[in-house]
Amino acid sequence: MNTIGVICEYNPFHNGHLYHLKRIKEMYPDSLIVLVMTNYFTERGELSILSKKEKTEIALNHGIDLVVELPFKYACSSADTFAEGSIKILKELQVEYLVFGSESNDVNNLIKLANIQLKDKNYSTLVKSYLKEGINYPTAMSKALKDIADNTVDSPNDLLGLSYVKEIIRQKAKITPITIERSNDYHKSSTNIRNNLTNTSIKEYVPNDVYIILKDKTKIDYFDYLKYIIISSKDLSKYLDVDEGIENRLIKYIGNAKNLEEYIELIKTKRYTYNRLNRMFIHILTKFTKEDNNTKLEYIRVLGFNKAGRNYLNKIKKDIKVPVITNIKEKDLSLLSTDIKVEKIYNIITNSDINSYKDPVIFIDK
Repeated sequence: MNTIGVICEYNPFHNGHLYHLKRIKEMYPDSLIVLVMTNYFTERGELSILSKKEKTEIALNHGIDLVVELPFKYACSSADTFAEGSIKILKELQVEYLVFGSESNDVNNLIKLANIQLKDKNYSTLVKSYLKEGINYPTAMSKALKDIADNTVDSPNDLLGLSYVKEIIRQKAKITPITIERSNDYHKSSTNIRNNLTNTSIKEYVPNDVYIILKDKTKIDYFDYLKYIIISSKDLSKYLDVDEGIENRLIKYIGNAKNLEEYIELIKTKRYTYNRLNRMFIHILTKFTKEDNNTKLEYIRVLGFNKAGRNYLNKIKKDIKVPVITNIKEKDLSLLSTDIKVEKIYNIITNSDINSYKDPVIFIDK
């Protein structure tokens, strides 16, 4: 039996994700699929439309066997840190293959570029040079690769896939990366769904069970909470991603914006991309400091499984080097303190059960 890793946010789960899982089943009929999934906050610095529980149930109902959580410190971060945490978890769970979407569908090129990033000394020099020109990191990275390899990647899934491959190499993980061709239409559909929750047109983008949940959802607005923290904080620079004096712009313009979109337009610079600003806002919102940003994997938290997933976890548990947390006990609270805190904040903003972190692992009997 092959063990397949998938890394996803499911914000929300749509037909592109369904196609992804169907292709895995076609490629590896006798396989067990392990999903590393973000919880309430995403890599792009957004609040998840669906709760962690809803996303876990959807994943299990559509072919995933074991769902584990990507901790907040990795989940709401740059592509490289997001990939670092995801690969650490898949490595511990003894996953053999990582299957991810890719616009180019050229895994060999991704491996080549990843090796340049890790081993070519000129790469870092070029990136630093471009950063000094005032451009953002993703663009600097892409230009440096183009200079060295006369080749680069600049589409969303390829960029994230490049980070996955780089981490597999860096961590010496025995994981084989496999790509599935994916168009930007799927990326656009996620954005379209989030922007049109009350419009029945989203039916064409998602499975029916997901639509039933989404039709009762509304856009999550946290701007008032963010304003309060920015106005009342004595030192914004202690929060992760608040760098290079951007805190002065945050304070200067906080009274001039009626919503988050206006605020971003007022404070953005060449160096601060839309996603970087959004992640910074989430770190301020959750009071996640630079000191909190320890990237050591301290635990694996299980969110759900079916019979096959439970059996697999029981089989490998003794070989996993970090605690595996299923139902939370008193001793787990300090270990999970950051993720419990951000879960409570999300639940306050969305008027949900503040104690949902105590919910047991979801089990689907199939």
